[in-house]
Amino acid sequence: MEKLAINGGYPVRKEKIFYGCQWIDENDAKEVVETLTGPFITCGPKVDEIERELEKYTTAKHAVVVSNGTAALHCACIAAGIGEGDEVITTPMTFAASANCALYCGAKPVFADIDPETYNIDPKSIEAHITDKTKAVVAVDFTGQAVKVKEIREICDKHGLIFIEDAAHSIGTEYNGKPVGSLADMTCFSFHPVKTITAGEGGAILTNDDELYKKLVLAHTHGITHDEELMEGAPHEGPWYYEQISLGFNYRMTDFQAALLISQMKKLEAFKARRHEIVEKYNEAFSKIPEIIVQKEIPESDTCRHLYIIRLDLDKLNCTRKEFFDAMSAENVQPQIHYVPVYWFPYYQHMGYEKGLCPNAEEVYKGIMSIPLYPKMTDRDVHDVIKAVEKVVEAYRK
Repeated sequence: MEKLAINGGYPVRKEKIFYGCQWIDENDAKEVVETLTGPFITCGPKVDEIERELEKYTTAKHAVVVSNGTAALHCACIAAGIGEGDEVITTPMTFAASANCALYCGAKPVFADIDPETYNIDPKSIEAHITDKTKAVVAVDFTGQAVKVKEIREICDKHGLIFIEDAAHSIGTEYNGKPVGSLADMTCFSFHPVKTITAGEGGAILTNDDELYKKLVLAHTHGITHDEELMEGAPHEGPWYYEQISLGFNYRMTDFQAALLISQMKKLEAFKARRHEIVEKYNEAFSKIPEIIVQKEIPESDTCRHLYIIRLDLDKLNCTRKEFFDAMSAENVQPQIHYVPVYWFPYYQHMGYEKGLCPNAEEVYKGIMSIPLYPKMTDRDVHDVIKAVEKVVEAYRK
C-alpha cells in the first residue's frame, strides 16, 4: 500500500504505532527504586498498601494481590471450591486463562455464546448451558465493557452458582454507577503492561465475602498461615511458627511491583479520561464508514476501554482480514486480533471441543481487529490511525 500522504498538517508517519503500550514516568521509576533500595522487596508493606488502595478504589471489602491475572483466576476458582467433575461457564471470546482456570482445578470449561453487538457473554446462553454440574460462571468484561451484571447475578443466585468477573480489561469501568470490583462474588484484575495500569505483571482478586477472602489468602501463599485462629496442629510456639492448612501456590506479588502499581493508581483517572477521548474520536470517525462495524455498549456500563475493536464487514470489502491487517501494518499502524475463540486451539480440540459451539463468537471473530488505544497516544497518533483505516477501506471498498 502507498504510504500516508501529508494530511491534516501531519507529515508522513515513519515510526510504527502499536495496539497497546504502557505509560511509565519518572514518578513510577522513583517509587520502584525507593522500594528496591529499602528493606523489603517482597512480603513487605507495599503489598498491604496496594491492597488497601484497591479496596478504596473499587469499594470492595477485601483485595488480594497476586503475581498475574491468570493466578487471580486460578485463586478465585480454588476459593469457589471448583474441582473434579464440576463445570464452569465462560466465553470463548477471551484470552485462554479465562477457561484454563477451570482446567487447573480439574473442572470442565463450558462455552456460552456472545452478544453479537457487544461481544460480551450472553446471559441467555449462560442459562442455556447450566447443568447439575455447573459450579461457577466466569464472565469476561471484554475490551473493558462491563458484562450484564444484573442478569448474570440473577442467574447465579437462581442456580446457586459463584459469579467470577474476569475484569482483566476493565479496571476503572463502572456499572450503574458502581465500580467494577465490587459487583461479583469475586473480581479478577490483570496488571499486564498493555492494561490500563501496570505492575509489570501482577493481578488482584476483589471480594466482599469474608470466607472467600480467607480462602484466597491461603490459595496465593502455599496454603500457609500465621493466623492462630486458623491453625490446627501444635500449640503456637512463637513468632516464627506457621502452618500449612491447605494446598496453595506461590502467587505473591513483590513489593517493587506493588510500588509501581501504587504509583500507577494515582494516574488511573487521567488514563481513563484519555481513553474516553480517543474512543469518542474513533466512534465518531468509524460510525461514518459503512464497511466498519463499531462495538456497541450497554447503557449501564461507563466503560474504561482497554481495547478498541473495529469489525470489518467483509461483504462490503474486496479483501480478506489478513490483507486488511497487512495493509494497516504497511501504514505503520500495527493492529492485533483479540481473540481466537478458545476452543479452536489444538489443546481444546484434542479434548473433544469442536468448532461451531458458539456461532455468534465465531462469526464476530472473522472480522474483528484491535487498533491502537492507550493514554500515551498523541492527537497525531489518533489522527494517523483514523486516516490509515479510512485509506485501507477506500482501497478495498467494493
